[in-house]
Amino acid sequence: MSDHGTRIAPTRPSDSAPHRATQLEFAQFYSQHMAKLVRHLMRQGASIHEATEASQAAFTEAFVKWETIEHPAAWLRQVSLRLYWRRHSHREEPVQEIPELPGGPCPLQQVELKEQEARVCAALASLPPLQRQVLAWHLDEFSTTEISVALGMTPEAVRQNLSRGRARLKTILLSSTDGGGR
Repeated sequence: MSDHGTRIAPTRPSDSAPHRATQLEFAQFYSQHMAKLVRHLMRQGASIHEATEASQAAFTEAFVKWETIEHPAAWLRQVSLRLYWRRHSHREEPVQEIPELPGGPCPLQQVELKEQEARVCAALASLPPLQRQVLAWHLDEFSTTEISVALGMTPEAVRQNLSRGRARLKTILLSSTDGGGR
């Protein structure tokens, strides 16, 4: 009690420390994974602008729930893809480049695709959606089991789509480098 008879809640210095630690953990995760998440969406057919927007929106949702997300890399891929699909049908391309804002390096600068990565993304775009999705997760180094859990498929179905997708991708990429013939 204070001198005036009112209760004063005790302050605990530890109350703000975990929150700061969580914010720091989130910021580090964002820096390490934002570019990877954008690439993941680009492998599934999104333009860099669409992938960036959906990834940013997913990270915004993750920030609110950060302490409750058990597997953030998988969670972000699922949420960002859902956001991309939802917004994709209503999208218009920007008429000019989006300006860089001050505030430090942007993790998206790491997204610049090399020629070979761009060819792979273009080839992935021609695959059936499920094969493309499984390959995108595989290229992000998720195991068959992790992919099956994330996509709600059996591990056998993941392996089958991965095998078929790889075979088709190989055919597409070889035909593009051989000028159309083998």
